[in-house]
Amino acid sequence: MGALVHPANTHDTVGGEELLDLVLNEYSSIKKVLADQGYQGDLVAWFQADFGVVLEIVEKPADQKGFVVQKGRWVIERTIAWLNRCRRLSKDYERNVWNSEAMIYIASIHLMLRQLLPNTNIPIPYKDKRLPELMGLTLNQAA
Repeated sequence: MGALVHPANTHDTVGGEELLDLVLNEYSSIKKVLADQGYQGDLVAWFQADFGVVLEIVEKPADQKGFVVQKGRWVIERTIAWLNRCRRLSKDYERNVWNSEAMIYIASIHLMLRQLLPNTNIPIPYKDKRLPELMGLTLNQAA
């Protein structure tokens, strides 16, 4: 889908608008977006006017005490947890936001490939020193 890394002095709602503008222009089949309470207000009208997409604000039940899993929230939290298992994303090692975004995309591709090929005995090509052999190349062809 998409990722956007922004400086810490940019509020999430501003970054959210930017990200959703990019994603919704790319994927016109999206009909509904779930957001938390921080995205209330003008953003809902902007969504409907510009994209024809329903922005559903997931609200905490009034009688909620303590932690309760909210609709759709666990998917995001699970994905963040999976991404944080990637060493390059566990800390902010990058010098600029574009590198951080690239690392998120690379980690996401790795996660998707693992979903498609759950057998962990299959080598990950970019880590395997036998890559030329696996691709059917000789050392002269690989260089």
